[in-house]
Amino acid sequence: RMVAIARALMANPKLLILDEPSLGLQPSIVSEVFDRLSELKKDVAILVTEQNVKESLRSVDRGYVLENGVVVLEGAAADLAKDPHVEASYLGL
Repeated sequence: RMVAIARALMANPKLLILDEPSLGLQPSIVSEVFDRLSELKKDVAILVTEQNVKESLRSVDRGYVLENGVVVLEGAAADLAKDPHVEASYLGL
């Protein structure tokens, strides 16, 4: 995963699309990957699909929650992280 992201960045993209960037990574590296994505978003637009909701909302500006392919919630990442539906359904709180 990390090599694939690095290869994509070598092309200096305007948009970086990542599908489950944390998939298959050891847990100690997942936070590091999302920290780097937070830094990268200053220079490139990033579209991420990710099941690790807690890490992704920490690293993005906006979020969209899909259920069965339909957008059911959207908004600023900070607002979504505090939303009771998101907390109960996706953050396990």
